[in-house]
Amino acid sequence: MRELAAVFRRELGGYFATPLAFIFIVVFLFTMGAFTFYMGGYFESGSADLQIFFNFHPWLYLFLIPAISMRLWAEERRTGSIELLLSLPVPLWAAVLGKFLAAWVFSGIALALTFPMWLTVNYLGNPDNGVILAGYVGSFFLAGGYLAIGSCLSATTKNQVIAFVVSVVVCFLFTVSGLPLVIDFFSSWAPQQVLNTIASFSFLTHFTAITQGVIDLRDVIYFGSLISVWLIACGIVVDMKKAG
Repeated sequence: MRELAAVFRRELGGYFATPLAFIFIVVFLFTMGAFTFYMGGYFESGSADLQIFFNFHPWLYLFLIPAISMRLWAEERRTGSIELLLSLPVPLWAAVLGKFLAAWVFSGIALALTFPMWLTVNYLGNPDNGVILAGYVGSFFLAGGYLAIGSCLSATTKNQVIAFVVSVVVCFLFTVSGLPLVIDFFSSWAPQQVLNTIASFSFLTHFTAITQGVIDLRDVIYFGSLISVWLIACGIVVDMKKAG
């Protein structure tokens, strides 16, 4: 655990050692506010909740989270520092998990800084704060899922731009897999069981369920399993690519 903590501190400190962290946080907060109040018409909706606010999270994360994850391993491979990192007395699992947790906590910090939205809705009305808290939990899980995918794909290349683009595409597929856009394509020839399986992989399905105020064990298991599978895959890729 000491090795895990050391990697975690190194990575999290690295975000704030450069302007990257501040740029990301400012962009995240600005776009989230603009989407909620202008595109989402929050004031015009007249509802004392943050459902409109959370509805935009998957689509903003789709581009902002890969911007964080693209450097996790691609930069290490490009500079050759991956060989130095893995030559240290640090287990591979600790390096993979430490990098992921640092990025996840960083995204959580950016998410927590949206607390003025919570204060605003309490000032304007009498919302169900339990539902809002569940929405934040779901958003945090959603960010973790995107980061796990991006971390694995970052390990496959030395080019951060390629890692970003591929991560966006894969995350997009996971996001829309439960929408009619995808289901209608398979419905004409695939059995219902296959359609249900495809829909069950959708981020939107599980995230929306949590934002309704119900943290179902199935949704927690989904995000936990997805993160675990992609991190295990990341470890395998890193082990294969560490010499190149």
